[in-house]
Amino acid sequence: MMNPENRLYIPKAALVVFTADGSSIPYIEYYDMDSAGSPVNPHPLTVSEAQRLAKSLDTSKQAAKAFLRPEGILPANVLHIDPSQNGGAVWYTRPQQQNLYFSESLSLESGLVSLPALVWKADKKHLSVFALKGSGRPKAETPLCHAPFFNLYQNGSVCMGNVDVQIQQAASLEQFTAAWQAYFFGSYFSHHIGGHAPLKENLISLYKDLMGSGRAFPADRLVRTPLTLKDLL
Repeated sequence: MMNPENRLYIPKAALVVFTADGSSIPYIEYYDMDSAGSPVNPHPLTVSEAQRLAKSLDTSKQAAKAFLRPEGILPANVLHIDPSQNGGAVWYTRPQQQNLYFSESLSLESGLVSLPALVWKADKKHLSVFALKGSGRPKAETPLCHAPFFNLYQNGSVCMGNVDVQIQQAASLEQFTAAWQAYFFGSYFSHHIGGHAPLKENLISLYKDLMGSGRAFPADRLVRTPLTLKDLL
């Protein structure tokens, strides 16, 4: 048999499934193939043959290896990767402007807001976000600040509310980080959690002041946490 790459594949074995009249329980025979491609040596499928077949059909290990694999050179903003199937990543983004969306309960118009540099930590189900006072690549000892957003717990964890987070089982590193940022910035911010105030001033007032102004986020308003970057790694 020829495949699309024009490589010749030679048959080595065949399986034949039998069922008796009135029964749904299959009986499987294994056949070797001779040099002419004809089935020979029929015998019941053995346990070891079934295990080899199951292993060849199992794509979960391939997916696990593919999860968080970079599409090319490792992105410069990535700080840490745990590529295991239950792992995650830590990355940062430089100061930027983003459209933020707010629920009606805040009496705040959605719009473009300047943000500080951010540090993100995520696995397939959970996201945490912190802020940085500087704009360069953080080091292990760099202090982390509370991120200036609603919907955050004091420990930096993000409450995604009813956002349907679906990270692909074999998402590349770039797909993973882009998906989480899209989920976060595409959601509606609505409230402080547990009385947590992330800034030295009223967050709504600051948003109104920055909205559409183009001015950089005032990093001196950020409040430090007890954490440094190495605590996330």
